[in-house]
Amino acid sequence: MTLFRQALRVISPRLLFACGRCRKYSAKTGAIERVIPAFRSVSGDEGVSVGSAVREQHGRDESVHRCRPPDVVVFPRSVDEVSALAKICHHHQLPIIPFGTGTGLEGGVGALQGGVCFSLRKMDQVLDLHQEDFDVMVEPGVTRKGLNSYLRDTGLWFPVDPGADASLCGMAATSASGTNAVRYGTMRENVLNLEVVLVDGTVLHTAGRGRRPRKTSAGYNLTNLFVGSEGTLGIITKATLRLYGVPESMVSAVCSFPSVQSAVDSTVQILQAGVPIARIEFLDDVMINACNRFNNLSYAITPTLFLEFHGSSKSMEEQVSITEEITRDNGGSDFAWAEDEETRGRLWKARHDAWYAALALRPGCQAYSTDVCVPISRLPQIIVETKEDLISNNLTGPIAGHVGDGNFHCIMVLDPNDPDEVQRVHSFTERLARRALAMDGTCTGEHGIGLGKRVLLREEVGPVAIEVMQGLKATLDPENIMNPGKVL
Repeated sequence: MTLFRQALRVISPRLLFACGRCRKYSAKTGAIERVIPAFRSVSGDEGVSVGSAVREQHGRDESVHRCRPPDVVVFPRSVDEVSALAKICHHHQLPIIPFGTGTGLEGGVGALQGGVCFSLRKMDQVLDLHQEDFDVMVEPGVTRKGLNSYLRDTGLWFPVDPGADASLCGMAATSASGTNAVRYGTMRENVLNLEVVLVDGTVLHTAGRGRRPRKTSAGYNLTNLFVGSEGTLGIITKATLRLYGVPESMVSAVCSFPSVQSAVDSTVQILQAGVPIARIEFLDDVMINACNRFNNLSYAITPTLFLEFHGSSKSMEEQVSITEEITRDNGGSDFAWAEDEETRGRLWKARHDAWYAALALRPGCQAYSTDVCVPISRLPQIIVETKEDLISNNLTGPIAGHVGDGNFHCIMVLDPNDPDEVQRVHSFTERLARRALAMDGTCTGEHGIGLGKRVLLREEVGPVAIEVMQGLKATLDPENIMNPGKVL
């Protein structure tokens, strides 16, 4: 481990330069051709691909960033293979880009400098389930839905739900969250340990091999260093996750409000009353109208909250009663309650289909989701200002958000072939992010930095924090070959 014996030197010009430099790699140099036999000796012929279709598939995610295909895609089947392949890349100084399911929204899988994509889908085993301890270890090819299907008969589930059926290790890499975060937290609160292959092939267990305590005060929090690192510090090959008991009862509701302020006031008061609500989702009038049209629904076209409660049957009565009283005091109306799974599914369909409903407003266009998060009390102001900004700039951007934790999304629907509209959307998203920063918020609540928010990250955390991050990056990856060009 000679690479990691140096102490962290945050202010070292050499380290900062190593982190920031942009090295150019390409198959044209002949390096890829030279290493392919070595890759095949590790993963077999079927575990290595240079086909253009496979490379393009692994050069894009669900974002608006253009495809940046790698020079080669490898499909390791074990941590030993990942380690061996990483050693080869390290020796030849080839960029390494980890790939899960490609559901990211910030261009995090693009091979900006060519190199080698590590597609981890063949590592798809659920390992070491401990029902009595409420934890499980998974490989990077296991998705959120796949894990919950595996847990179906155990009485346990993993509640972090970003919407897409993302890989769990990919969710850890981007610090994903979603609709249940207000009660169950984000990936940061639900990852107990990670197995990570570092740039030189060294295998690290962030909390110690096999460790899975519910809490720890032992040393630096290396686990959370890698949660949210977006593949720039290492390749996550196993994650030990916190599980929860499946609630005895689930009750959902939809409620309309006369204004954004009244909907958010209800949210704050529900949380202040100590109601252990599982989801509080907000849709503005434009989004509700889009969902009505897309799903043939008839919700009132006003600011709307979608709520869900988890607990015992007895506790449900109290939670629902308190919430209904609070929402009515704030002008809430048109309540629709549902308890059975089928009815709850229909009730939540509008929220789950929001992305596709927004796209349907302008067939043939593309969508981009903003991701700011502010203190809950600032939500009414930022949403009102954002809606005014959208209208004055003639932009389509219905709003949906996780108001329970202050995170909301404008789903920007735009014509990518219209340079003027593309520029207006770009300018709007920067104004929105800076509006959130001015309200003590963040430019990204759950999607990550990726390609497009690197400047905003610097504005958000300041130069000292950026220097520390660059120093960490340079210590773990001095030649900048782990997913280069992302985050920093």
